Amino acid sequence: MPRDSRSPRGLPPVRKSLGQHFLEDRRILGRIVDALEPDEHDTVIEIGPGRGSLSDVLAPRVGRLILVEYDRALAARLRERYAANAAVSIVEQDVLDVEFARLAEGPFKLIGNVPYYITTPILFHALEAPRASRIVLLVQREVADRIVAAPGSKTYGALSVNVQAVANARVAFRVAPGSFNPPPKVESAVVVIEPRVDAVVGAEGEDSFRRFVQDAFSMRRKQMRRVVRSIASLDVERADDSLARASIDPAARPETLSPADFERLRRELFSRGS
Repeated sequence: MPRDSRSPRGLPPVRKSLGQHFLEDRRILGRIVDALEPDEHDTVIEIGPGRGSLSDVLAPRVGRLILVEYDRALAARLRERYAANAAVSIVEQDVLDVEFARLAEGPFKLIGNVPYYITTPILFHALEAPRASRIVLLVQREVADRIVAAPGSKTYGALSVNVQAVANARVAFRVAPGSFNPPPKVESAVVVIEPRVDAVVGAEGEDSFRRFVQDAFSMRRKQMRRVVRSIASLDVERADDSLARASIDPAARPETLSPADFERLRRELFSRGS
């Protein structure tokens, strides 16, 4: 593993092991905050504030800002930086261990420059109910494309289905590597996610839905008849019957099914005791 590098400005070292790439382009920082559409009454949770570049833009525009930082040195620096601002609090913790809604104690928005190596776990964690009213994340461009991909497209997969089942998502804009220090080796993009009022799956079924979708896409090249037989341990006749009841072609493949298709089939399989 490459050794973490020392910042030339006396800041805490860049920890490559944590996937740290600090965004320093003031114009891009402003655009990211604008995408969140903050107001003076909002409670905003920022994931991985790092050196506080995005936090500095956010703090004057929101009512309460909660910074969740895992790196001990950066968290200490943030506490010192915002010591005189009672509206800003720092939580030194792994973001995957944080219950966002409990931390916010009410409605909240979520924003962050997400470490690319754990983007998917953070995204799924962020979408756990009760969800933020708006989520704005800076992610690897490839991940952003997968989040918004349409059924049947090359990038459509389990991530697309699981996000789109409970939220509407769009790519706001792309960010070049040169906007970061140190520059990542890939392009980035800002994705805006808002909960659906007509979510395909309810909170009580989200875990089951996620597992079912991920299992199905582990066999994405197989026909749904084979997928259902494998996941639900059904013979051909019962698999075809379940698919017919869910209005799904047995010859279809997982990459062509919409989130609603997956939920109909999941309910059919569970209702039949499979």
